[in-house]
Amino acid sequence: MNVTSAVSSRPHLLRRVLAEFVGTALLVTVVVGSGIAAQRLSPGDVGLQLLENSLTTALGLAVLILMLGPVSGAHFNPVVTLADWFLGRRAGTGLPLGAAGSYIAAQIVGGISGTLLAGVMFDVAPAFSQNDRATDGHLVGEVVATAGLVLLIFALARSSTAPVTAAAVGAYIGAAYWFTSSTSFANPAVTIARMFTDTFAGIAPGAVPPFVLAQALGAALGIALLLALYPTARRTAGDAVVPTQPDTTP
Repeated sequence: MNVTSAVSSRPHLLRRVLAEFVGTALLVTVVVGSGIAAQRLSPGDVGLQLLENSLTTALGLAVLILMLGPVSGAHFNPVVTLADWFLGRRAGTGLPLGAAGSYIAAQIVGGISGTLLAGVMFDVAPAFSQNDRATDGHLVGEVVATAGLVLLIFALARSSTAPVTAAAVGAYIGAAYWFTSSTSFANPAVTIARMFTDTFAGIAPGAVPPFVLAQALGAALGIALLLALYPTARRTAGDAVVPTQPDTTP
């Protein structure tokens, strides 16, 4: 199948945008909800809370990728969507800029909705977080976490199957909770959404802009590393995070 027919056979944009909205909403629900549950189940033990939160997030993310990846690719992350567009813009393998903008809007709105949903389930009123995470070390952690995530996703798009990619991305995020000082937000939509909960998973509004800037820098670094290591990665940009299935509806 040539590039033009492959792009045109993707599911309708509205379906893909809906998948990005639902997937990002559920991802943030998993992150925030498991954070609230961990805080209640393990009061006073921050290490155990982080373990519970990270394991739940890693498993939940892998499930969401498998569930919604065939529809939208399961980006759930503006930096992944922008990297998809940037890498594939010349070869015609990535998202068009307009579709990328729709994805990002759905991700941001979906993420905020996920925070609100977690609050409703756990009877926690929405409130701006007081958790100021914007230290130099945390920002470096976000650069590292995001660079690694982008490199992983687009390197795997070259050859891996959806189950392998889902497991690898989930495992990376679960591990990055622990090896980065920031606990690996690595996602502007999730970062924005988490400022609306004053719980274990929250981030203060003032810390959001520097976090997002660090994530953008990390994405640029990840793309540079990808192209240095895999010069032909542009050809498979549209297969990130997992390839969408052709639309067979009449």
